[in-house]
Amino acid sequence: MNETSQLPTADANLPWTTPLETLAQTLDSDLQSGLSSETASRKLAEVGPNKLVEAARISPWWLFLIQFKNPLLIILIIGAVISGYTAHWIDAIAIAVIVVINAIISFVQEHSAAKSLAALKDMAAPQALVRRDGKWVVIAAADIVPGDVLKFKAGDILAADVRFGQADRLQVDEAALTGESEPVTKHNQPIADPDVILADRLNIGFMSTKVTNGAGEGIVVATGMSTEVGHIAGMMAAAEEPKTPLQERIEKLSRILIGAALGVVAIVIGIGVMQGMDLSEMLTTGISLSVAAIPEGLPTVVTIVLTLGSQRMARNNALARRLSSVETLGTTSVICSDKTGTLTQNQMQVMQTWAGGKTWEVTGEGFDPNGQFVATDGAPANIDDEEDLRHMLSVSAYCNDAEMTMSDGRPDIQGNPTEGALVVAAVKVGITRKGLMESQVDTLQTFPFDSTRKMMSLLVRLPDGHDYLIAKGAPDVILGRAKEVRIKGENVPMTPDRRTEVEAVIEQFGSGALRTLAVAYRRVEDGKFDPENPEQDIILLGIHGIMDPPRPEVKTAVAEATSAGIRTVMITGDHAVTAQAIAEMIGIKKREDQTVHTGSELDGLDDGQLEEVVQHAAVFARVTPEHKLRIVSALQRNGEVAAMTGDGVNDAPALRTADIGVAMGITGTSVAKDSAALILLDDNFSTIVKAVSEGRRIYDNLLKFVRQALTANVAEVSTILFAFILMGDDPLMPLTPLMILWVNLVSDGIPALSLGFEKAEDDVMERTPRSREEDLFAGGLKQRIIFRGLAVGAVTFYVFQTALSKGETLASAQTMAFVTIMFAQVWHIFDARSSWTLFRKSPFGNEYLLMAIGLSVCLSAIAVFTPFGHFVLGTESLTAYMLIGCFGIAALPTLVLSGIKEIFGWRVL
Repeated sequence: MNETSQLPTADANLPWTTPLETLAQTLDSDLQSGLSSETASRKLAEVGPNKLVEAARISPWWLFLIQFKNPLLIILIIGAVISGYTAHWIDAIAIAVIVVINAIISFVQEHSAAKSLAALKDMAAPQALVRRDGKWVVIAAADIVPGDVLKFKAGDILAADVRFGQADRLQVDEAALTGESEPVTKHNQPIADPDVILADRLNIGFMSTKVTNGAGEGIVVATGMSTEVGHIAGMMAAAEEPKTPLQERIEKLSRILIGAALGVVAIVIGIGVMQGMDLSEMLTTGISLSVAAIPEGLPTVVTIVLTLGSQRMARNNALARRLSSVETLGTTSVICSDKTGTLTQNQMQVMQTWAGGKTWEVTGEGFDPNGQFVATDGAPANIDDEEDLRHMLSVSAYCNDAEMTMSDGRPDIQGNPTEGALVVAAVKVGITRKGLMESQVDTLQTFPFDSTRKMMSLLVRLPDGHDYLIAKGAPDVILGRAKEVRIKGENVPMTPDRRTEVEAVIEQFGSGALRTLAVAYRRVEDGKFDPENPEQDIILLGIHGIMDPPRPEVKTAVAEATSAGIRTVMITGDHAVTAQAIAEMIGIKKREDQTVHTGSELDGLDDGQLEEVVQHAAVFARVTPEHKLRIVSALQRNGEVAAMTGDGVNDAPALRTADIGVAMGITGTSVAKDSAALILLDDNFSTIVKAVSEGRRIYDNLLKFVRQALTANVAEVSTILFAFILMGDDPLMPLTPLMILWVNLVSDGIPALSLGFEKAEDDVMERTPRSREEDLFAGGLKQRIIFRGLAVGAVTFYVFQTALSKGETLASAQTMAFVTIMFAQVWHIFDARSSWTLFRKSPFGNEYLLMAIGLSVCLSAIAVFTPFGHFVLGTESLTAYMLIGCFGIAALPTLVLSGIKEIFGWRVL
C-alpha cells in the first residue's frame, strides 16, 4: 500500500483524514503482513463478530393476545361474559365469535412484521479475502475485525468499512447507501476536511457496497454495528412507526363509543333501579345496549375497505405493504421525494451538445435511442451535412466502455450511465461502436480513466491507415491540453477568445444542471507519441451536456399535488445546484421564498430551528440518513402528515419514521422495501399522486360506512331508550341482542360494506389535506348521525308500540320493529352515498350496493320467515300488510330529513 500525497495533520479518530501508517499503528496492524491470528482472535473477543444485531421480535401468540386490547372488543367481551352468566348462550356464542373474528383479522394485518434489518444483513458479504500472518486467506465475513487488511476486485461486496490503501481504477456503487446515482471513483489519498460528508469520503469503502470496477486493498476501520450500515441499522431499530391518522381517529372514535355506551347503560340501569326492575332484566338490557352502541363490524369493514383500496392501488402500480397506509395517503400534506429515479428517469441523457461552434438540443427520453439533434432554429440535424457533429459523436461512441442492451424489452445500458448517455446520443444519428469497428477502426492501445487523469483515451487506427488519439474527459482537463478547437470543419487555434467562448458554453451547460464532458482527438505522427502522457496538443471537438432528466409526467403530477394542497419537497444526496435546477424544472420550487438547503447547513441547526426551516424548504441536498430522519421528524412535529420516498439503505430510517414510507419497486433495495408501507412498482412520482387520490376516495368511503353504521347504532340505542322512558314501570325490549347483532352485521353491515366501491367525488383532489387533529365527525357528521339515528329509533319504537297496542304478541311486535329498522337502514344507505342527499345521486351508480341490498333482503327474509330465524332470533312471520306498512314508515326519516336539507340547506341533517 502507498500514499503519494503530502499527509495532512488530522484527527486520529477519523479514518479518512488520518495517515494510513498512523491508522495501522492505531489499529495494532501492519499494512504488509496484516494481523496475526492471536491479535485477530483477541479483537474478535473484544468487539464481537462482524454482524448486524437484530432486535428481538414479538412472538406471534403475544401479538394475537394484544389484539384483544381493542376497547371495542373489550366491551363486547364483557357483554359475552354477562350473556353466559345469565344463560343467554346463543347471544354469548354469537358475540364471542364476532370478537375472535375481529382479533384474527387484526392479527393477520399486523403479523407482516418488518424484515428490513434481516434484508440489511442479507446485503453483507459472506466471505472476504484478508491478510493474516502475512498470507492471503479467505475467512467468514463475521470473523473480520478492525485492523484486518482486505483485498477486493470488481464484483466483490465490501465486508466492512475500509480505508483504501490501494485503489487501481477502483469504483464502488454506493447508491443504496449515499444516493449517488453513479459508481464513485475511489482513491487512497488522505482527506483534510474532518467534516466531509459521507458521499465525499472518497478514500473510504463502506460495508455492503459493491465494487464495480478495478481492484484494491484496504484496512478495516469498523465492523458490525460500528459501520455506517450498522449505524443505519441502529437508527432503524430505534425508529418507531407512527400511528396512522386513521388509527388515531379509530381510537378516538372507540373512546367516544365506549363513553356513550357506558353513559346510556348507566342511564337505563338508573331508570331500572328507580322502577324496581329485576337485576337479571337490567343485565339483559345492559347487554342489548352495549351491543347496540358498538359497531361490531367496524374493524372488519375498515380492513376489507382498505384491502379493496389496496387492490385498486396495485392495479395502478402502487403496492401497499400495510393496509393502514392506504388511507394515510389521503391525509398526506407533504411528500418528501427522492430525486434520482423518482422525479427523474434514472437514465443519464445527453440534453445539449456543442460541436463545430453550434449548440444542439437533443430530444428523446433516457436510454431510448429515438431522438434528434435540433439546432437553435428548430431544424433537425442532417448528420451527413454536419461533419463536426458526426466526428464528435463517432469519438464519443468509440472511446467508450458502455454498451447498449435490452432489458425486459426496454433499452438499457451496461456500464457507466454517463458513458451510456454518449452511446445513446450517437445511436440517435445512426452511429454505433460496432458499426465503426466494422468500418475497420482498430484499437491499438487503451489509456483507461482514473481519478488523477480524469480522462479516457484510445490510440486507434482508421481505415485511411493513420493513427489517432481520441479522448473524452473533464472539460477543464481537456481544455487545458487543447491547442486547437474544431470550428466549421477546420481546426482553429485555441486563442484566449476561443477559450472564453468554450468556457461560456461549459458555464451555460452547468447553470442548467448539466454535467459536462469534453471530447477531443489528435492525429499521431510517427515518433510523436508519448505513452506516459498521450493527451498532448489535442484538438477539442465539442462539449456534451448530460443529466438525469425529469420524468415527462412529473411536472403535471407535482402541479396536481399542489392543487390538492400537498407540498412536494425534494430530499437528495445530489449536489444543490443540480437539485435546485430539477426542482425549478418540475415546479417544486417556483418562488424565491422556497428555500434550498444542504446537509452541512442542517448540521448547524437545532431541532427548533429546523422546524422553522422545513416550513419553507423546497430542496434539501447532499443529505445523510440522519438528515432525512430529522427532516421527516421536524415536519411531523409541525403537524404535517409526511410521505417519504426512497430506494436505498440510507433511506430506511426515514421511510420507517414517516407517516407513510414509499419505496421504489424497480431500483429499491430490499431494505427500503421492507421499511416502507407502500412500494411503487414503476418508481414514478406520478403514481404517488394517483395513490393520494385513491387514499382520499377510500377515506370518503370509510366515512360513509361510519355514518351508516353509527346511524344504525344510534337508532338501536334510542329505540331501547324510548321504550324505557315511555313505557312506564314495565318496559319491554323492542329488539333482542341477537336482532341487534343481525342488523349490525347482516342487514346493515353487508350493504354498508359495498360503500367501499363508491367512485371518487368530483372534487376529491381539489380539497386541502385533512388536519391530523381532525376526527371522523368533522363537517357536521356527528349531528347527521344523531338526527338520523334518533329519527329511525323513533319510528322503530312507534311501530313496536303500535303493534303491542293492537294486540300483537311481544315476538311479533319485536319482529315488526326489527323489520322496520332494517328497511330504514336500506333507505338511509342511499343517502349515505352522497355528501349531500340521496336526491343528488343516481341509485343505480353502485352495482355492488344493489347486489348487497338484494343479498341482505334475502338473508333477512330467512331471519323472519324460517324456523331457523324463529329459533335463533325469536322472530315471527309477518303478513304482507305488515311488511308494506313497515317499509313505508321506515322511509320517512330519510325522505323527510333529506327533503328539509335540500330546501333549507341545513348540513346537520
